[in-house]
Amino acid sequence: MDKAFLDKIYKAHRECGDCPTPAVVARFFNELLGTLYPDFSKKPFSSPEELELHIKELKLQLGQMLFKNPNKQALKGEEAAAKFFDRLPYIYNMISQDVDAMYAGDPAAKSTGEVIRTYPGFYAIAGYRVAHELHMLGIEIIPRMITERAHSRTGIDIHPAATIGSHFCIDHGTGIVIGETTVIGNHVKVYQGVTLGALSVNKEDAEKKRHPTIEDNVVLYSGATILGGETVIGHDSVIGGNVWVTKSLPPYTKVYYQAKMYNQDSGEIDLVIYKAKA
Repeated sequence: MDKAFLDKIYKAHRECGDCPTPAVVARFFNELLGTLYPDFSKKPFSSPEELELHIKELKLQLGQMLFKNPNKQALKGEEAAAKFFDRLPYIYNMISQDVDAMYAGDPAAKSTGEVIRTYPGFYAIAGYRVAHELHMLGIEIIPRMITERAHSRTGIDIHPAATIGSHFCIDHGTGIVIGETTVIGNHVKVYQGVTLGALSVNKEDAEKKRHPTIEDNVVLYSGATILGGETVIGHDSVIGGNVWVTKSLPPYTKVYYQAKMYNQDSGEIDLVIYKAKA
């Protein structure tokens, strides 16, 4: 084996040091989620004291993971972990509202426990909520590890820097992509295959708002693609399946494909976009 190559790889290992691996981060996230939700837990706690001790252990684990992890706010690992756990009641409340939204929004759901145990949307949104709070503390890499763990498990890709309001409902979910600078309001419902993406993938646009804004009470049906940082979908709108949107739409807009029979003589197309304001 070439010595220069070995030295290069060894140097990378030395520089990484105690960087947490994706497996370690995923284990922490699953333990945290099981702590917050008994339906997701491997075992129940026998007393409040046992639960409190377990939370302290999780806080210590996070502090150790953050010890050598880059941090834009120059917080020490222990300090960053303490700030995150101070936000745990808020994170729990937001995830619980998402669970309620998924239960209310899906006739097939028989209980919130079923949503927590079986719905990929729960795992993906919970991963986002936890990762977003870490991202807001200036923590790098680890938030992406958490959302990519959720991505690999569910097929739902949510960037931790995206801004998502309360009562967020993902139904089915496979193939959803929510980009870094996306802004989503409250009570938004998203079906499988939806892309909230950028019109530009140029590196020089990295600091710009590249992804759309979705206002309150919007429904995005399967396969809808909405692109661009200046694109705003007004509140209470409905975006139908497989629609491609790159321009802003006012509130109460409905956009969908209206099927038409293809006529070879007249040359009519088989699909047209129909817009109607409620």
